[in-house]
Amino acid sequence: MYQYINDQTLRLINLGYTPVEISEQLNSLPPALAKKWYNRGYYGTMSHNVRAVYQRYMGFYDGNPANLNPLPPVEEARRYIEMMGGEKAVIQQAKKAFDRGEYRWVATLMKHVVFANPNSNEGKALLADSLEQMGYQAEAGTWRNAMLMGAQELRNGVPSPTSSTASADTIKALTVDMFFDYLGIRLNGPKAAKAEDARMNWVFTDTHENHLVTVRAGALTHRKVPEPVSDVDTTITLSRETLNNITLGQKTFNTAIQDGSVKIQGKESAVTNLFSNLDSFPVMFNIVTP
Repeated sequence: MYQYINDQTLRLINLGYTPVEISEQLNSLPPALAKKWYNRGYYGTMSHNVRAVYQRYMGFYDGNPANLNPLPPVEEARRYIEMMGGEKAVIQQAKKAFDRGEYRWVATLMKHVVFANPNSNEGKALLADSLEQMGYQAEAGTWRNAMLMGAQELRNGVPSPTSSTASADTIKALTVDMFFDYLGIRLNGPKAAKAEDARMNWVFTDTHENHLVTVRAGALTHRKVPEPVSDVDTTITLSRETLNNITLGQKTFNTAIQDGSVKIQGKESAVTNLFSNLDSFPVMFNIVTP
């Protein structure tokens, strides 16, 4: 099955087809493969998988220059709706398409309506209905969940998070190297680039590790070193447990400095700038609404 999906996708790539065109042509397996229950699309689909193969070899670009630098979704949607005669006209046509069972086309039309006007209750309701119908028809649980989750967002808004991606167990399980990788991802590059560059020693008293962290031009790099280096702006000494508590929000960096669990030697601004330029990631966020 994997060989078939891989090779047939590459065959169609070499014939000049784009990801969407390939996913329409390779929408099912040959009978000899499809009749095996373990090849059924209960978790994933041919349409999804052939586009993943395309991206593995070719990247996101489908070869059409018009798709190389498209407009962002909101601006594109506003222009589409204007060109199609306005929101009411588009919804009217979409309702007719819905009655014909053309749910994919309805979702495409209503996607533009909702991004052009997030307050369009009629547009959101029709988009939710079309996603729901496609969800009911989906064999793959992943597709069904995505469709029904989209309908849920349109009808009730983004759900409140019930958990955190940065749980205590997750943070504690990270190595120090992984922690600084995570810190680099959270660093808001454009904001950090406006602050002064900094080199910092991080000395961990309980794990006996030393890490050199550099923040320069909005990027954070780090490496483990045998011992603290001399040409740095500051040296931060703390335990790994203290770092975990700060990361989990159980203690602020300033509080840790005040109670002595974090000791800073050198420019304190190097550390405060770093932590003030970190983004916090929401567990839930908009998908089908702008």
